Amino acid sequence: MADLSMEIAGLKLKNPVMVASGTFGHGEEYSELIDLRKLGAIVTKSITVSPREGNPPPRIVETPAGMLNSIGLENDGLKKFIEEHLPFLAKFKTPVIANIAGETQKEFEELASTLSKERQVKALEVNISCPNVEHGGMQFGCSPVGTEEVVRAVRAATDMPLIVKLSPNVTDITEIAKKAKDSGADVISLINTVMGMAIDAETRRPRINRIVAGLSGPAIKPIALRMVWQVAQSIKLPVIGIGGIMNARDALEFFIAGASAVQIGTANFVDTQASIKTIEGINEYLDRKGIKDIKGLIGTLNK
Repeated sequence: MADLSMEIAGLKLKNPVMVASGTFGHGEEYSELIDLRKLGAIVTKSITVSPREGNPPPRIVETPAGMLNSIGLENDGLKKFIEEHLPFLAKFKTPVIANIAGETQKEFEELASTLSKERQVKALEVNISCPNVEHGGMQFGCSPVGTEEVVRAVRAATDMPLIVKLSPNVTDITEIAKKAKDSGADVISLINTVMGMAIDAETRRPRINRIVAGLSGPAIKPIALRMVWQVAQSIKLPVIGIGGIMNARDALEFFIAGASAVQIGTANFVDTQASIKTIEGINEYLDRKGIKDIKGLIGTLNK
């Protein structure tokens, strides 16, 4: 069998397949359906300082080749995450990556500083697709200045491996990635959801309460693949590919484009075993191609 182990910015993974934030809860929800020990890493749902109820329903709708969601970062807050969710995750040796979200620079600092004290947390993934209330609600990650603000703040608050998750809803993804790198990011993960909407023609009403929502699933894979390739070409940092990965074949495309790891998201709702099947499929492909180590596949696009 090929060697699937990977080390990314000091984060040691048994394989490069993670589950994406917001699609796997905090692990408990899937623990009776899937062997969590087989995953490369578990990325938690977004954690905020205070509990959030999220957006009012309807906030999820299926679309052709994907789904729209406007959950609104619903979660039970930092304190409960540490007291209730982390002890459960500590039962497994699978690395925990805490995804953090804030509306102000200070909130990001508090999250990073507090979670850095928890030995079960091995890395932080910074969700810069959050609205910056100090600057009129624009997402941090939609501007180089906003990206720099939050990444510098988190970097100053922690020595842990720092993964910055980028929004695709920008003009030039490489400009944002470079700013994240210069501000202290160790790893770039991308992409978050693409903004979209759905309408009920019979009622002429939006199918999502907040009207606009985030599109995920197979429909966004070509966009994600292009952006991963662009970022991998433009900066010398490890890249984690996210977006429409439903099986091993999809994941392999991201590795060839330059990703060092991938995250499985919407596929978890379709098949609870999607991540495990992806790991097995990657192994089968490498064996068939005579590739002894997954690292030998990264960035091998023939142009």
